[in-house]
Amino acid sequence: MHGISSRWLIAALTALLFAVAMMQANMAAARSAPESFADLVEKLLPGVVTIQVTQTQTAMEQAPQMPQLPPGSPFEDFFKDFFDRQQRGQQHRRPVIAVGSGFVIDAEGLIVTNNHVIDGADEIVVKFQDGTRLDAELVGTDPKLDVALLRVKPKGKLTVMKWGDSDTARIGDWVVAIGNPLGLGGTVTAGIVSARGRNINAGPYDDFIQTDASINKGNSGGPLFNVKGEVIGINTAILSQTGGSIGIGFAIPSNLAKNVVRQLKEFGHTKRGWLGVQIQQVTDELAEGLGLDKPRGALVAVVVKDGPASKSDIKAGDVILSFDGKPVKEMRELPRMVAETKVGKKVPVVLWRQGRKVETTVVLGELEQAEKNGILKPSKGKGAAPETGEVLGLALSSITPKVIERFNLPEDARGVIVVGVDEDSPAAAKGVRPGDVILEVGHEPVATPADVKRRIQTLRREKRKVAILRLMRGNDARFVGVPLEKKKK
Repeated sequence: MHGISSRWLIAALTALLFAVAMMQANMAAARSAPESFADLVEKLLPGVVTIQVTQTQTAMEQAPQMPQLPPGSPFEDFFKDFFDRQQRGQQHRRPVIAVGSGFVIDAEGLIVTNNHVIDGADEIVVKFQDGTRLDAELVGTDPKLDVALLRVKPKGKLTVMKWGDSDTARIGDWVVAIGNPLGLGGTVTAGIVSARGRNINAGPYDDFIQTDASINKGNSGGPLFNVKGEVIGINTAILSQTGGSIGIGFAIPSNLAKNVVRQLKEFGHTKRGWLGVQIQQVTDELAEGLGLDKPRGALVAVVVKDGPASKSDIKAGDVILSFDGKPVKEMRELPRMVAETKVGKKVPVVLWRQGRKVETTVVLGELEQAEKNGILKPSKGKGAAPETGEVLGLALSSITPKVIERFNLPEDARGVIVVGVDEDSPAAAKGVRPGDVILEVGHEPVATPADVKRRIQTLRREKRKVAILRLMRGNDARFVGVPLEKKKK
């Protein structure tokens, strides 16, 4: 009897503990999934605004056509003069009104929106939730990140939105979007963070937060909030086959935007760090040819003449593994890291060069100043003596005046030009094509087809599986990993 009571007691306690655990789980779920966003939205709505933009565009209305008259008709000159006047009168300028969203970030009247919302505006009006309408002036824009900063002169106290830390946003977190979709101001939608770090080819610094909170035309420039009421993103774009929301929207992360907004407020424009290199992704073939354990980092294809990198130890062919103490996991991370670093800062850089790590430092320049000065184009060297040859399925030639004219190369071009490609060759499969100029093979400069052959033979003797070719195509340099043997079918 005693044994039965003990077993019953143990079973009862187990059931009780399970019930408590389930209750705690349900309470946690209730906390993470709020029953209502009403209290939160009530606090946030006054800080979200509608942006109304007026642009003046030239329009040509359809004019009536001159009727067909018999040749020599006495009315021909009369009608011709009449319809000519009609055609000239059809062209006129008319105002076009577009709308978007924005949010207040400063009690003195600073408002954030998207650059594409106000681009080309002749007049900008900001409308608040209480119906107040204020003229806005443009403080500054950043087309690269698609951010703009406006200023209004408030007539009373403004509700200010607070920036949040977008890096802490997790996939599955609740988010709220407020804006002016399709002209319906003050619209609130809710969803979750669907993905992080999205690249939609909108610009050089793509790192979008993806959300399924409904975003439509007119939401652009509006805020994406976390459940604390902090702005973790600026709603910017949607993916849609219909033009309306299908649950795939994108927001600029707050940690990218707030630094740009700070610069726009201080300078009226951005001041981004500039390294002075052209980079490319490290593929599987390139990683193998470079001796890396796996594809990672950013491969330096060109070091821009007179740029910051050219004044340091960074060279074409190096792989940037770390920048300012942060690992570079893939190529597209580096431009954001550099852009967010202060101009003039001395930055430590870890490189992978010919099978070993190399450490160096570089003093960053200013990207905008470099663009203004027009020094972002790569430099080229001198030509070489005529010679032809074939290797890896490539027909090669030294660069001569005739070749320069045929392929429209710069007069000071250097290297070895590809004049033909075997369609069945590994090089063709990797995208090498006639007109490409080979600058290096296996990180050594080449000037003649014989140089290319010699380097390929050396790589084969070293039992390398991939030859790393550095190519110039137009003004763009890149590395290509070409297998040294054809794959068996």
